[in-house]
Amino acid sequence: MLDSVLRRLPRPTDPNVLVGFDTNDDAGVYLLSPEMAMVQTVDFFTPIVDDPHTFGQIAAANSLSDVYAMGGRPVSALSIVGFPDKGEPEILEQIIRGGLSKMMEAKCSVIGGHSIRNDDIQFGYAVTGIIHPQRVWRNVGARAGDVLLLTKALGTGVLSTALKKDRAVAADLDAAIASMTQLNRAASEALQEVQEKAGTTEPIHAVTDITGFGLLGHAREMALGSPERGIEAVSLEVDHAAISFLPGALEAARGGFLPGGLMNNRDFIGDCVGFAENVSQEYRDLLFDPQTSGGLLIAISPESADAAVATLDRHGVAAQRIGKVIPKTNPLLSVR
Repeated sequence: MLDSVLRRLPRPTDPNVLVGFDTNDDAGVYLLSPEMAMVQTVDFFTPIVDDPHTFGQIAAANSLSDVYAMGGRPVSALSIVGFPDKGEPEILEQIIRGGLSKMMEAKCSVIGGHSIRNDDIQFGYAVTGIIHPQRVWRNVGARAGDVLLLTKALGTGVLSTALKKDRAVAADLDAAIASMTQLNRAASEALQEVQEKAGTTEPIHAVTDITGFGLLGHAREMALGSPERGIEAVSLEVDHAAISFLPGALEAARGGFLPGGLMNNRDFIGDCVGFAENVSQEYRDLLFDPQTSGGLLIAISPESADAAVATLDRHGVAAQRIGKVIPKTNPLLSVR
């Protein structure tokens, strides 16, 4: 729905808007000076785990992720809180403490916020970062021949749904929480190191973080390009066997613990995807699975892919080569 509404709205005409909402990028970018631009994003949601402190950590990591996906450095944040009028103050304190712990880890200062009375608990942040205007990564720009890298395992949506139905295995949930609370800072810094070593060749052509639209939803955005900016559409080929999945995710998908967002994603972009016959249903479902605080999807030149994987590994990030970019075909996305 939102996508159709945004298409009907006027585009920003301010020349200082380097990245607006026209390509569904992860964050907006506004030029401040020839050497500095501002990155802005906002995200909040209802609890997906039972522990309030952990929920706060996940919400913070998720909000920060968009800035990292653009190549920026978060510097300040405003909290967004919805909390029941009769809710326990101790729960709210633990949520905020959890969020602050991740913001401190990111060296991002929380400088205020806004709260409302709400029947459902909601929490997140509006985050501002800084970036050099010539070093902005966008979710479009992938080129035929590029290698696709993914920095986190998939499956947080189905595991969260299993938790809601009291069917999550404790060890599997712990692994999902560890993934969701892991900042994408190390991955972003590793990619910036790769780019700096490459000099003017600019091997990183597109980056996005995997969140609510699932891997295939965000891959579609990467494939669409931006004709008005001279960025041609491409197609993406994904090898499902090369993707890492969180412990218990396949079992949760086989058990039918499919979140509503997964089915919405499948309905929205299913006609853009072609699956090989050997891709079983649970894998198909997991590629539509909405992620919370997911990893980065990167389109990088093949000459730099090995160096990027090695650099990411040195920064503690296990990245997988999950596919490649090819000239535009029909369907836009293919999974083998």
